[in-house]
Amino acid sequence: MRVMAGAIGAIALVTPSAIAACDGQGGISEETSSWRLAWSDEFDGNAIDPERWNREVDCWGGGNEERQCYTPFDQNSRVEDGCLVIEARLGEATGPAWPAHMREGMSEEQRAETNTQPFTSARLNTRGHGDWRYGRIEVRARLPEGQGTWPAIWMLPTDEYYGPWALSGEIDILEAVNLGERCRECRGRVENRMFGTLHFGGAWPENRYMNRNTTIPTGPDNEQQFNVFAIEWTEGRIEWFLNGESYGSLTPTNWRTDSELANGNPNAPFDKEFFLILNLAIGGNLAESLTLGGVRLEGYPKQFLIDWVRVYDCPQDLETARACAS
Repeated sequence: MRVMAGAIGAIALVTPSAIAACDGQGGISEETSSWRLAWSDEFDGNAIDPERWNREVDCWGGGNEERQCYTPFDQNSRVEDGCLVIEARLGEATGPAWPAHMREGMSEEQRAETNTQPFTSARLNTRGHGDWRYGRIEVRARLPEGQGTWPAIWMLPTDEYYGPWALSGEIDILEAVNLGERCRECRGRVENRMFGTLHFGGAWPENRYMNRNTTIPTGPDNEQQFNVFAIEWTEGRIEWFLNGESYGSLTPTNWRTDSELANGNPNAPFDKEFFLILNLAIGGNLAESLTLGGVRLEGYPKQFLIDWVRVYDCPQDLETARACAS
């Protein structure tokens, strides 16, 4: 398959059925929690809701030498059987060399540049439809396996108040690479690690990061199951959860921004609105440097299945959300 820039509408859509258990289960109970549901998508309809999600289109590689083009096609992202399906497919594609937010400041010649990648996939974001400062964010999902897979649930600043990445920060709710592959340093000798990470500090390449990690439970034969990935983000604290259990937190003693606009504010840059991103990358510096190395071409298409996304606010403390924290 080849997708040519400017002719993408001619591609035939092939949508194999997802085998999933998108049953709406899991997550916190509002009856026993002080958090209040403020925004959600249960993916119960027949299509991705454009009032909630933007589909990104580019072949940039995420700034990490990733190997996919992100497309707006149903073959790469769709709602099916109660799931949001983000599907990576093997097949050469050509499209914009730069993401939309970077093209805005470029010359006409630069905006017209294209790049070709060996895979297609999808990246969805809520910018302009869901932007939050503080709260609890939960996503129930099943992650793909295989050397080179890189599913992520993460957040970027809506307005980049403190400056370009990573001056304004990045919040990674979930990242995992190469799940199910042989791994000498992993428990059980199988890659089963997941990471929650903050990026901060200076503008690239003076950026820094710090993370917390845990292992993902699996089913029979080490197959991935649905799990609930979450953060509680309050003023001065971000805490990560897997299936309701905390596995770490970070505070202003761990992060900073080099932006002069912070003016001594210890909570910067994680005190502004952020939007949510769901994507499945293939390859890239992190994935290709671990376990077997590179990208294994067998077993495509690969699916990242999302049952639901739920965002909660703290009605008794909308300014800091501290009153609702675990």
